[in-house]
Amino acid sequence: MIWAVVLAAGESRRMGKPKLLLPVGHKTMIERVLDQVIASDVDGVLVVLGSNWERVSEQIKKYHVKVTVNPRFRLGMLSSVNWGFQALPREAMAALFVLADQPGIPTEVFNKVIAAYKASPRGIVLPVYKGERGHPVLIDRKYEAEAKRTDPEIGLRSLVYGHPEDVLEVEVSTAAIARDIDTPSDYEAQAKRGFGRKRPMVK
Repeated sequence: MIWAVVLAAGESRRMGKPKLLLPVGHKTMIERVLDQVIASDVDGVLVVLGSNWERVSEQIKKYHVKVTVNPRFRLGMLSSVNWGFQALPREAMAALFVLADQPGIPTEVFNKVIAAYKASPRGIVLPVYKGERGHPVLIDRKYEAEAKRTDPEIGLRSLVYGHPEDVLEVEVSTAAIARDIDTPSDYEAQAKRGFGRKRPMVK
């Protein structure tokens, strides 16, 4: 089984307001992301909340997802990765880590990453657009313990850097994998073309 872990615990400091509740089309950002993820080939969806968890939880209560609150979300995204790993059902063999501030990623990207993992012995699969890596990143459960020992300042990149022989890059046709939303200018400038600014996960 492969579960999606939607990382939605950030404080939105640079945005100045809860960015996951901002409108993206006729829905909020977090709803747009969940729509795309739920429609994919994942076997389940886990949402890791933190900052403003009450409001976000209320917004997504209609979705058939598992919700967990990371009490250490202020320590950064890696804390939510680790919290997500431990909250997964025992039968989940891998986690597809999805950023909740990347509403422009279409369902087919998730499916392409999942299919590549199933067809390959590699334990880390990530999308690439024109040579640039991005999210979502699929990580085999065998790396769960190592993720807990990883430097928070480096995060998931540590696993990618540390195990190049176990990384599979999947070419996709959208730059949305390397765009997220952090500031009001990001949101305003990118609202008409993918809702996100370009930022690679790793180089």
